[in-house]
Amino acid sequence: MQNQRGITTFQPLDVELRNVFKFFNQEPAVHGIDLDVRQGEFFSILGPSGCGKTTTLRLIAGFEIADAGKVLIQGQSMTNVPPYRRPVNTVFQSYALFNHLNVWDNIAFGLRLKKIHKSEIEIRVQEALKLVKMESLRSRFPSQLSGGQQQRVALARALVNRPTVVLLDEPLGALDLKLRKEMQIELSNLHKDLGVTFVMVTHDQEEALSLSDRIAVMNQGKIEQVGTPSQIYERPQTSFVADFIGDTNLFSGEIVAVDSSSIKISTKTGLSIIISRAEDTPSQLSQAVVVSVRPEKIQLSLYPPNLPANCFEGRLINVMYLGTHVNYVVELTNGIRINVLQPNTFGALPGSDTPIYAWWAENDCLAINQ
Repeated sequence: MQNQRGITTFQPLDVELRNVFKFFNQEPAVHGIDLDVRQGEFFSILGPSGCGKTTTLRLIAGFEIADAGKVLIQGQSMTNVPPYRRPVNTVFQSYALFNHLNVWDNIAFGLRLKKIHKSEIEIRVQEALKLVKMESLRSRFPSQLSGGQQQRVALARALVNRPTVVLLDEPLGALDLKLRKEMQIELSNLHKDLGVTFVMVTHDQEEALSLSDRIAVMNQGKIEQVGTPSQIYERPQTSFVADFIGDTNLFSGEIVAVDSSSIKISTKTGLSIIISRAEDTPSQLSQAVVVSVRPEKIQLSLYPPNLPANCFEGRLINVMYLGTHVNYVVELTNGIRINVLQPNTFGALPGSDTPIYAWWAENDCLAINQ
């Protein structure tokens, strides 16, 4: 990690996974993954259903035991450490609150199990209630709370134990869209205020991008890429990451020309695409690649723009009004369909069958190894 002066500094690790495997019915749910979570960061594990992300979280929590490899927390091996002795607490999607206990007693439950002195429990529960803004509802039972309020109680119950790491298992998945947005802001603010390490599992891409310092994208038990939200979105390293994170248009082809500043790619459908050359860009002639172009990077014009490259004629076949944005589906003259997303600045363009030109800049597309 670099500080503001560009000097490399050491940042301690709170969670480490070293060549970890987990098998179910002889099939690998987690396939030899290595992972570092830095102290104090908000780290998300993102991927589709069945990719191994929840199993990874359960391995950190101790609810599952690795069949091979090591799980370390603050440099200490957790191999023979049961869940209740690990310096972590988990917030579940279902909240897992005790319905027969009120808010106060739900939060205090873990402290009482640890035989914490009554006066200390009083102080810590009151602090936790204040953190999640639930002081006035301390006497209510879970059935008397909204989904967002129950989520706050679940967070408070985890934080009151002062864990090294808070594990979040799809924490906002049970909330409606508007409440989920509100809780995202609260969760982010809470993390900044506390400085505690958060590790969150989610399948919600927007949630991971908006909350995380770094993200690990998983697929079929393996980690495809780890990076900041902007690195994951703007510079995906595999076609899976490009396709899974947000929306994109993918074109398979091969490199046919290379110079000092650009690379020319001929796609299997006959398009000729020019991309800006970067340090990590594939650059071998005849190399098979996939070109990714995000829908919001594509521009549309009713008239042919005066551009030397990446301009293609087609026709609109679908216009979908989304309020803040308009989604267009354009069929190019070679039959390939692309998605285009534009801000709703001037209203929607004419409807279906309108002749149109789609174009994008050379630095708005990316070549990925196939």
